[in-house]
Amino acid sequence: MEDYIGGKHSVLEALRAGRTINKIWIAEGAQKQFAGPIVAEAKNNGIIVQFTDKRKLDQMAEGIQHQGVVAQVAAYEYVEIEDILAKAKELGEEPFILILDEIEDPHNLGSILRTADCTGVHGVIIPKRRSVGLTATVSKTSAGAVEYVPVARVTNIAQTIDLLKEAGVWVAGTDVSATQDVYKATFKLPLALVIGNEGKGVGRLIKEKCDFLVKLPMAGHINSLNASVAAGVLMYEVVRQRSMS
Repeated sequence: MEDYIGGKHSVLEALRAGRTINKIWIAEGAQKQFAGPIVAEAKNNGIIVQFTDKRKLDQMAEGIQHQGVVAQVAAYEYVEIEDILAKAKELGEEPFILILDEIEDPHNLGSILRTADCTGVHGVIIPKRRSVGLTATVSKTSAGAVEYVPVARVTNIAQTIDLLKEAGVWVAGTDVSATQDVYKATFKLPLALVIGNEGKGVGRLIKEKCDFLVKLPMAGHINSLNASVAAGVLMYEVVRQRSMS
């Protein structure tokens, strides 16, 4: 199975991460400072680069803002929950995991993965149904972070939460009606944060499975944030608490 990814950063990070790339196409007339690093990296990896008409790129990567560069890649490999826990152990860190409950917008998932990479999240868990997977749009929005953040795709989020609890991980859900403010919660422990769907939030069953619920303080007229913005605020609060001695 193959996929197309587009955009300078996405393609460059895929090359640097050692992703299996079959071929790269660059728009004719692309500026040297733009195309140079990609061509050099591709040459080092023995990957064919072809200069072609921009219209061909538009057809190949339909709907993707490719910026004049498209790569044909092997489909993304999903990991297992055990791989995520093993990564934390390898780094000698308390697990820091994100569970995304039916995030359907690829731009939200891409943005969340980008922040997850910046904040040292060990892995992201998504459900197989009613959720966007690792698509080309997700890769582009993540600015290449998709190459570095392990993603597990599971059949049942509730069962996965039970598995994480057995492994000693605490599960915190986000909910507007929670009594505990995010800034008063303790995140200096093995942690999985649950981020809810763009419209419905975290599902009832998943909420019941969480060890505790937190809410972000809201002072305006709209009582919910975009899923990727909420996730970013929460991830950085975890970083802030863990960086304090």
